[in-house]
Amino acid sequence: MANKRWFQILVFFVLVFLLIWLISKTEFIFTPVFQYLGAVAFPIVGAGILYYLSKPLMHLFERLKINRIFSIVLVFLVIILLVYLFINYIAPIAQTQFNNLIDNIPGMVGMIEDFITYWQNNYTALPDQVLEAVQDFTDNIQAYVENILNSVFGFISQLIGILTGLILVPFFLFFMLKDGDKLVPFVTRIFSPKKASNIKSLLGKIDDTLTAFIQGQLIVSFAVGVLLFIGYLIIGLKYSLTLALFGMLMNVIPFLGPFIAVVPALIVGAIQDPIMILWVAIVMVAAQQIESNLISPNVMGRALDLHPLTVITVILAAGSIAGFLGILFAVPFYAVAKTIIVHFYHTYQDTKKDKNDALI
Repeated sequence: MANKRWFQILVFFVLVFLLIWLISKTEFIFTPVFQYLGAVAFPIVGAGILYYLSKPLMHLFERLKINRIFSIVLVFLVIILLVYLFINYIAPIAQTQFNNLIDNIPGMVGMIEDFITYWQNNYTALPDQVLEAVQDFTDNIQAYVENILNSVFGFISQLIGILTGLILVPFFLFFMLKDGDKLVPFVTRIFSPKKASNIKSLLGKIDDTLTAFIQGQLIVSFAVGVLLFIGYLIIGLKYSLTLALFGMLMNVIPFLGPFIAVVPALIVGAIQDPIMILWVAIVMVAAQQIESNLISPNVMGRALDLHPLTVITVILAAGSIAGFLGILFAVPFYAVAKTIIVHFYHTYQDTKKDKNDALI
């Protein structure tokens, strides 16, 4: 029985879970390692995202017969130019609109309170439970606003830590661009040629999956942000640039992002003019239709091959486990895990013909 393939795989997984159990019992040994990984996680992830975005540009420079080091320098110059343009031409307008929005929050809260008071005085036929819920909301609206502001300030404090980590991102990015092609040969050199070829194929599929998701999702989000900005300008929505930038950032989150992005725009539109709710909804639906039917199929294609219901389930589960970061990284993590599982399944099918194809 020990020679049976299914028994060997079962023993492998038992040993893996046993190793995980032993690690959990000796966590005092691994705690410093995890703390170190946590400290460098953000620079590595940030550099990794920039790596997948800038790698095509570096290869373009190399096809023009430019040395790799000079190609990397040119990539950095392009990134610096884009940051300079954003800081000098987009950030000041967005900051002014954001400051105006923050300054107008008390007036918006007052308008909401007046509307609720008017509603209570003129619709007394409503059930007592509804009136109690409205009254409770009215009594605690100031507390709700304070909680929102506290969350914003907490995010700002986290943002300061993120900005500190940004200092390391260029260094990681430089070495990723310079030595990224050496990773696969380094990993596969300890294996036999056939197993090395199999592992190289797996790493290539993972690289393709991450490339499709990162490049595709960010390009799609940028396109949606531009569409929202144009749409908000057409309907005359206040704070159009700030709301469009917020929509662009939220669209990084698959499926749930658009629903989150539209909430501030609907609130601002309702306060500006109730009819704006309809116009904002039309703009959002139009942008999402263009994105889902024209942009996404051409940018991302079917490279990920993920069912929408599966993605929603994964996002909700990851959000309950790891919060916002879980939501943000759930889809690429799931896509990579699916790629690995499918590859191992195909490898297992091949081992039925030739045991030398087995990885384990």
